[in-house]
Amino acid sequence: MKRFIVLLFAALLTIGLAACGTSDSSNGGGGGDGKPEKLVMGFVPSQDSDKIADTVKPLADKLGEELGMEVEGKVMTSYSALVEAMGSNKVQIGFLPAFGYVLANDKHGVEVILKSERHGSGSYKAQYVVRADSEIDSLEDMKGKTWAIPDLTSTSGFLFPAAQIMDMFDVEDVQSGFFKTTVESGGHDNALIAVYDGTADVATTFDDARDTIKEDYPDVMEKLKVVEYTEEIPNDTISLTKELDDEFKKKIKETFLSFNEDKEMIKIMNDVYTWDAIIEAEDSEYDVVRDTYEKFKDSISLD
Repeated sequence: MKRFIVLLFAALLTIGLAACGTSDSSNGGGGGDGKPEKLVMGFVPSQDSDKIADTVKPLADKLGEELGMEVEGKVMTSYSALVEAMGSNKVQIGFLPAFGYVLANDKHGVEVILKSERHGSGSYKAQYVVRADSEIDSLEDMKGKTWAIPDLTSTSGFLFPAAQIMDMFDVEDVQSGFFKTTVESGGHDNALIAVYDGTADVATTFDDARDTIKEDYPDVMEKLKVVEYTEEIPNDTISLTKELDDEFKKKIKETFLSFNEDKEMIKIMNDVYTWDAIIEAEDSEYDVVRDTYEKFKDSISLD
C-alpha cells in the first residue's frame, strides 16, 4: 500500500479508535445536557504551543465572561488530536482547519458555524516554500527532495499539495514516490523552520505562514521563497460538537461575531492564526475539501 496512504490511515485510525473507545460525559461538567458547566476551546499548533496557550487565554476569558461560564483554551498536539477530543466531547469548540473539519463532521457530526477572513477573503491557498538560495524553482524541481509537512490532517500542509502533485505528475505515492522522504513536523512554523535550517528542502503551509516566525527569524522573507500555490481552500473554522444544544450554539456564534467589534479580541485571533475577522460559514463550502479527499478515501476506511 502506498506510504502516504499507510501514514494517513494510521492518523485516521487513531481518531476512529478514540471515538469508538471513549464515551466521555465528564468533560468539565454538564454531562452532555447541551450546555456544560465548562467549555473547552481547542487549538492546533501553527506556532509554538506555549505561546498560543498564553495568547488565547484572554480570548477564552472574554468568551467565558460573555457566556457566563468558565471557558478553557487548550492547545492540542495535532489536528488529529483535536478531532479526537471533539469526538469524545472533551473539547466543545474547535478551531479546525478545513480538512480537520471535514473529518470531524464525517465521523462525529461536528458542525461548522464560523470561519476566518483574511485580506477580505474567506478562502486561501497553500504554498510551497524553499530556501531562497535553493535551485528549486518549480514543482518539478521538488522531485526527490525532502518534504516537511505540519501534519497529515493539515489541509494546506498536506491534503491539497499532495492532491495537486498526484494530478500534475500522475503519481500515487507522493511521500516517497515523488518526494524522497517526508517529515511530519507538528506545525506550520516547524515545517518552515525545517527548511530554514536545511533539514528539509520543501515545506507546504498556509499562505503566508512565514509571518508567524518573523519574530524569531527576522530574515525569513529573504531566506525562504514561495515557489508555487495550490487552488483556493475554504478558510479554517470555528466548529462545535453536536452535544451542544441549538440555542447555546447560537449564543456562542453571536458572541464570536461580536468580537469583530473588539480590537483586542481580533488582535488575538490575528496573533494566533492571522485572522482579520470572523465570518459566517456553511458546511457546503467545504465540499471542495471533501472532493479532494476522495483521492484518498477510496483506499482508506473511516469505520
